[in-house]
Amino acid sequence: MFCANSITPQALEAAYEDAEAKNMRVRGVLITNPSNPLGATIQRVVLEEILDFVTSKNIHLVSDEIYSGSAFSSSAFVSIAEILEARQYKNSERVHIVYSLSKDLGLPGFRIGTVYSYNDKVVTTARRMSSFTLISSQTQHLLASMLSDKEFTENYIKTNRERLRKRYDMIIEGLKKAGIECLKGNAGLFCWMNLSPLLEKPTREGELALWDSMLHEVKLNISPGSSCHCSEPGWFRVCFANMSELTLEVALKRIHNFMKRRERSWNLFSSL
Repeated sequence: MFCANSITPQALEAAYEDAEAKNMRVRGVLITNPSNPLGATIQRVVLEEILDFVTSKNIHLVSDEIYSGSAFSSSAFVSIAEILEARQYKNSERVHIVYSLSKDLGLPGFRIGTVYSYNDKVVTTARRMSSFTLISSQTQHLLASMLSDKEFTENYIKTNRERLRKRYDMIIEGLKKAGIECLKGNAGLFCWMNLSPLLEKPTREGELALWDSMLHEVKLNISPGSSCHCSEPGWFRVCFANMSELTLEVALKRIHNFMKRRERSWNLFSSL
């Protein structure tokens, strides 16, 4: 997994060559923007470099923009579609965008997703396949009515962004007081927390042991980085948007208690 700030032409080339060495045919590059689990948008210059890379390799680019409406400000997010339009990109048939109402509008149970492609063959195939995943007429009517209300939709996204930003600031400040470092984010429903200093061993097994300790000692189930294919042990994804402010305060208090227990254990061990 590439971090949003580590997607470079060199890293992409290295991954491509590694796949070729394993006799794997690379058909495309898949990005998530804003990133899950990092909670950060991909900068315009990086998107341009990614587009240049797939162009040079004559492969596809799929941009998953499911969290695009959850950037803390509208200026923070740049869609790959904006890059194509600004460049008047000629090979747009190799670029595809996927989106869903599950995250930005909080409707995961509706199972609504979209594919925006510049490739007629992809669009035709998607239309044919959609007959196996039809959305009920009642759901279509409800969503059409809701999304047609431009004032409501814009206000909903604006309010959601403001609340996410407030909640993000709250958890970052709370973790900072507990002595925990987090990757700077600007989007999404989660933050990327660094607990590597707590690992007994800098390995995946050490990370899972720490996850197990948090789960059983303070009853917090925080996704370990290895479940997100992170190559560096010790990072954890903290979701902060699926709970009340009161619940978040309780969670932060438990993290503080966990850190204090670890500190006492270290002090006791070092004094022996």
